[in-house]
Amino acid sequence: MIKFLLMVNRQGQTRLSRYYQPVELTKRAALEADVVRFCLSRNKEQCSFVEYKDFRLIYRQYAALYIVVGVTDAENELSIYELVHNFVEVLDKYFSRVVSIMFNLDRVHIILDEIIQNGHIVETNKSRILAPLTALDKMADG
Repeated sequence: MIKFLLMVNRQGQTRLSRYYQPVELTKRAALEADVVRFCLSRNKEQCSFVEYKDFRLIYRQYAALYIVVGVTDAENELSIYELVHNFVEVLDKYFSRVVSIMFNLDRVHIILDEIIQNGHIVETNKSRILAPLTALDKMADG
């Protein structure tokens, strides 16, 4: 099961966080800082699957962004690794530029909600993931 997903820049600033298991707000900042520091300190030759406390971290770097996913021990690391890539491909398909992502986090949350619900992967088809946003855009255009 997926516990959380973080989108972080190289400076360690969290740009997006989504939790699928309850974590107290006071503990979230410390968890995020610790996880980000741990992942950013690793070099590119090291494995992107890491044991961390009572869960595993799977992360990928795309240009200046890191996407970090915390999962339970029962989750398949390779499937999550590919899920992250699929998520980035969907973002790339919908947004014309990376900067657009940071100014449209509501849309990113919609995309994420179409892919993951309650910590489980429910959709990987890019067209189906983008269908709600396409409908919203058509309604907004008139």
